[in-house]
Amino acid sequence: MVGGFLGAGKTTLLLKLGRYLESRGRSVGLITNDQSSGLVDSALLRGQGFSVEEIAGGCFCCRFHSLDEAVHRLSADKRPEIFLAEPVGSCTDLLATVSYPLRRIYGEDYVVAPLSVVVDPLRAARILGLSSGKSFSPKVIYVYGKQLEEARYILVNKIDLIDEAQRERLVGALAQRYPRAEVLCLSALEGEGLETWFDRLLGDEEEAGPTLDIDYDLYAEGEALLGWVNCTVSVQSDKPFDANGLVARLTDHIRGALALEELEIAHLKLTLDASLDGGQLAVISVVGSDREPDVREALFDAVDEGSLIINLRAEAPPERLWKAVQDALSRHVEELSLKIDHHEAFRPAAPVPVHRDRVSEGASS
Repeated sequence: MVGGFLGAGKTTLLLKLGRYLESRGRSVGLITNDQSSGLVDSALLRGQGFSVEEIAGGCFCCRFHSLDEAVHRLSADKRPEIFLAEPVGSCTDLLATVSYPLRRIYGEDYVVAPLSVVVDPLRAARILGLSSGKSFSPKVIYVYGKQLEEARYILVNKIDLIDEAQRERLVGALAQRYPRAEVLCLSALEGEGLETWFDRLLGDEEEAGPTLDIDYDLYAEGEALLGWVNCTVSVQSDKPFDANGLVARLTDHIRGALALEELEIAHLKLTLDASLDGGQLAVISVVGSDREPDVREALFDAVDEGSLIINLRAEAPPERLWKAVQDALSRHVEELSLKIDHHEAFRPAAPVPVHRDRVSEGASS
């Protein structure tokens, strides 16, 4: 599993890891996870040619049996040697509720790798008090901190966004606050540091440590402060249109509307799939209300139809987030035919793990 808060770059790192493994002759299956269905991440990974299963309706800990079922479906299709799993970005306590139960129940079937947790350096610096700027409320930050507390590897991704001095301060602060973890710096975009992480991950196995000390009521309250919107829209036009421009304009409108109300975006992702069989995507991502959009993929030509997916997570009421999405879409109804096929706007339910293995201090297995 590769965990971490919303917008840290987990999907891109899993894509890089999957490509690395395949280049060395290892078959790979990917499992994505969300509180709802209709994920940009799943579309992006499928567009790259990976076999993907999506678990919706709750995190891995609450959908433990669905995780095992997803593994079996992938096994029937491709028989992967290695499964890469991306949990919900607001989820924590993954060792006790997923890793340890997997090993206990299916010990002959799985070797469980150490948990990696990804951080965005700009967000981490704000949360750790190393820089100023908009952040989240204390209960959301509680969940963020618990994610890092159980990591074996903390991956400071996107180090191309910070200078050497900022990197040293951030690594030092993370190492001091979370001594269980080894802090690794890397850039999924530029490839820096990836093989160091790959070697660590593939040469190690998760060892049982003390169960995370976590207040589940506070955890649930922190998650519930985050509004969630997933939306799938069919787009058609009488004449070819610029899909890259469309997703950029939609992103700018949604981001601007929330920034005006000082509502902090955790992650906003849009993708427009312009092909009937997948693989031709326009993808854009925003990981903060004051952060510039990141164009992940772009289409080369104008298109006349496509399937648009919008995933928005922010510390805000879900109905306010859905209004921002609706307002953005309404600006294009005259030039395009837009049909909302599916949408959900909600707050995550309180986590109720299927299993929670308790391991005492000093345990090694």
